[in-house]
Amino acid sequence: MGFEADAGTIALWVASMVFAGIVGGLIAGLLGVGGGIVIVPVLYQVLAGFGVEEGLRMKVAVATSLATIIATSSVSVMSHHRRGAIDLSLLKSWSLPIFIGVIAGTAFGGTVDGRVLTGVFATVALLVAINMLLRREGVAVADGFPNRFAKISSGFFVGGVSAMMGIGGGTLSVPILTTYGFDIRRAVGTAAAIGFVIAIPGTLGYIVTGLGAEGRPPFSLGYFNAAAALALVPLTMLMAPVGARLAHSIPRRALQFCFAGFLLLTSARMFYDLYQSL
Repeated sequence: MGFEADAGTIALWVASMVFAGIVGGLIAGLLGVGGGIVIVPVLYQVLAGFGVEEGLRMKVAVATSLATIIATSSVSVMSHHRRGAIDLSLLKSWSLPIFIGVIAGTAFGGTVDGRVLTGVFATVALLVAINMLLRREGVAVADGFPNRFAKISSGFFVGGVSAMMGIGGGTLSVPILTTYGFDIRRAVGTAAAIGFVIAIPGTLGYIVTGLGAEGRPPFSLGYFNAAAALALVPLTMLMAPVGARLAHSIPRRALQFCFAGFLLLTSARMFYDLYQSL
């Protein structure tokens, strides 16, 4: 692996990557979130165990997660597309503001202290979870985006915050789309495709901003860690189609509760780590 660690630590690394790959891939297909909601906190904790400096952990976790989303989204998109669950018209019109948001979010995330990204991740995950738990099924503020400004601003928000969190966009785009009256299964399928728009430029951005950074773990290109990605990608790609199939067999409200539950657990863990570092 290139880490200076004993056999027990290496075993923990391997076990953590297997866990993150299996669960992350399953959630990627199930919720359209690219797996980052699991991969980022797991990588963050594993990097801490290997002694990676506090300010770098979240950046490496975010960049590596975005890279794995490129692969995960490819299989998840195919599974959702076969079921007609991707809104191509929405994807085309929403992609540009999301892309611009990704550029801005990556530029910011690559230069600030990593603890800022930890705070962003924990806060957004908590807010989204609360929204999904409290909003009743079928409750929407409009039937589609009410105007062009709402679509552009929400796209910029999805792209920017997702790039700072290392997620594929589903964490934010699914609740936004369902709030505007989109069926959650079509929202999930479209979110899987949005993962490409976020992950490709986001990964490249973190590679560029991380070049020359001190204290990066071995096998890193910028903030992207190839060793972790090579361990994660095969498992996430294997499990994503399984999650996509489950998404079309689970009741809509149960899918929302599942989404919220993972977000709450992730948020609680990240807030705890942030508190410990202060």
